[in-house]
Amino acid sequence: MIELNIDKQIATVTLNRPPVNALSDTMTERLSEILDEVEANRDVAVLHLRSAQKVFCAGADLAMMRELLATPAGCDRMIEIVRNIQQVFFRLENADVVSVAELGGAALGGGFELALACDLRIAANEAKLGLPEANLGLLPAAGGTQRMPRIVGEAMARRLILGAEVVDGREAARIGLVHWSAPREALPAFAEQQVQRLAGLPAAALAANKRCLAASREDSINGYELELTETRKLHDNAETKRRIKAFLEKSK
Repeated sequence: MIELNIDKQIATVTLNRPPVNALSDTMTERLSEILDEVEANRDVAVLHLRSAQKVFCAGADLAMMRELLATPAGCDRMIEIVRNIQQVFFRLENADVVSVAELGGAALGGGFELALACDLRIAANEAKLGLPEANLGLLPAAGGTQRMPRIVGEAMARRLILGAEVVDGREAARIGLVHWSAPREALPAFAEQQVQRLAGLPAAALAANKRCLAASREDSINGYELELTETRKLHDNAETKRRIKAFLEKSK
């Protein structure tokens, strides 16, 4: 359902639930287990999230929805499932590793909310991306209404969410919804190139930078002071010392 392969600094997480990687409570539990394993491995710096199917993730499991909503307690159970998804996506967003979502095909609804919880997104030009839940009389409740405004701004988020708009990867890159787009046939190689580049950076520095970036949206945290605290920690890091020494010697 979700495969994990760890090779040195890179954890590759592959969605593989045919035909469309529909999100279910079982998939959410598996993703949580994977995050446990990734966070316990201090060597991992980058999490590469991809799909073995033509689509990245088409959203909620419709068979599960039909089954649950046919029962009196179905709505309450759906809320519980979505709450669990929220919590796992929050863990992904705040993990100390840099997460990269490779969107080779459609990523819609909950599937795109999963991508929005990642630090970086790379999409195929042909991919269909969006949060079209309003078409069903619903809303993107796995964090979509909270993350999209931070990523593309409130005005664009209102256009996309309220209009149930789906865009292709090229347009998504133009408006800042994803960071890069490429032709579908070139996407795997391009994504791998970006992942390898990130993996060449010190894991401790990436984690510290993520914590400071997260502080920028928390009024209760003094982000400027956190920058100084994290800088002090990094100066005690062996890899940081090695890199600074090499840089200063080269600058002579």
